[in-house]
Amino acid sequence: MTMPADLETDAARLRETTAKDLAADGVLPDPAWRAAVERVPRHQFVPGFYLPAAERDGNGLTLWEPVTAELDYGRWLTAAYSDSTLITQFDGDEPDWKQRAVRHGGAPTSSSTLPSLVVRMWADAEVTEGHTVLEIGTGTGYSTALACEHLGSADVTSIEVDPHRLEQAVSALYGCGYTPTLAVADGLHGYWPEASFDRIVAACSFRAVPPALLAQTRPGGKILLTLSGWLYGYARVLLTVAEDGTAEGRLLPGTVSFMSARTHAAPAFGNPAHWDAGLPEKARMTRHSPERITAATEAAFHLRFLAQSAVPDAQMTTAGEVVHLVDVVTGSATTLTAGDGGWAVREGGPVMLWERIERVLDAYDAAGAPSPETFTLHVYDGGQHLRHPQMPGLPLPRP
Repeated sequence: MTMPADLETDAARLRETTAKDLAADGVLPDPAWRAAVERVPRHQFVPGFYLPAAERDGNGLTLWEPVTAELDYGRWLTAAYSDSTLITQFDGDEPDWKQRAVRHGGAPTSSSTLPSLVVRMWADAEVTEGHTVLEIGTGTGYSTALACEHLGSADVTSIEVDPHRLEQAVSALYGCGYTPTLAVADGLHGYWPEASFDRIVAACSFRAVPPALLAQTRPGGKILLTLSGWLYGYARVLLTVAEDGTAEGRLLPGTVSFMSARTHAAPAFGNPAHWDAGLPEKARMTRHSPERITAATEAAFHLRFLAQSAVPDAQMTTAGEVVHLVDVVTGSATTLTAGDGGWAVREGGPVMLWERIERVLDAYDAAGAPSPETFTLHVYDGGQHLRHPQMPGLPLPRP
């Protein structure tokens, strides 16, 4: 398909509208970032992506519809300039946009993050002109392009673990005139050839702060990354690196999630029924409902992260009316079942998973339900601890 002659005019108009809307929402207080949003052609970075259909399939799976200019020019261009995350890959498989097909379910493994969050990440990292930056997770390259537009390509390094994704990003970036340093690399190890950096910003999440990132940040430099885990609890932290190589920083407010770094992704745990079969028959009534960490609320989002820090190797799934917690590292397992009198829990293995979570919930309530920004993460040789003046420290798993 030949693109319409007025594509660039349409795109420029939509970029201006996007920038105006983001500024009205308070996302673009810095004129330099607003100018970047107005100039970077996001549509060049997303020639194809998936959007969820209104209905699920017969098995309850999300139907993901392919969107390209050839299929529907208007829908493609409008979505490209919406403040939405656009899924570009599932399960690590690079799509063939010439052989487009609806997908049934799947785990997103790459995307173009919504513009408001992209700009917010750069702004929260306190990136300014003159800084050298390392971006972890090039993805489509759109975020990289915004950084290049603001800082200049010479000060931007971006790495991506997926060579196919990086190949697409390289084509789009160079096609738009941006020439940052790009490399296929695992964000867990940063990128030594270009170190040291004034700022490191990760567009993926980690179970703990990778030590290499501290070593590659100049003293006084900052690292912004999202912490996550196998319970899919998330928290963002802005760390400042000290002269001695340690780092400290507060959690940031809000509910933001990123896909896990592939080396930190959760392992498969098999059939929950198999784990359930080995549990003792005797149950106790819980002090807290699992809904405290599963509800679609900001408080539950924060609590899930704190709970996850207490049981870092646990995973959770719901089968029918039963909530399962499974720990593939220690072999521990827990089931929670709702009844007329509340929730009953059965636990087995060396770690009483729900008991540990309940102790965190007890401490959280006793501390008056403290918000994320009242917690400080300390990273030092030999450990990483999340601390609050009124709660016991919570260790993060080894990187």
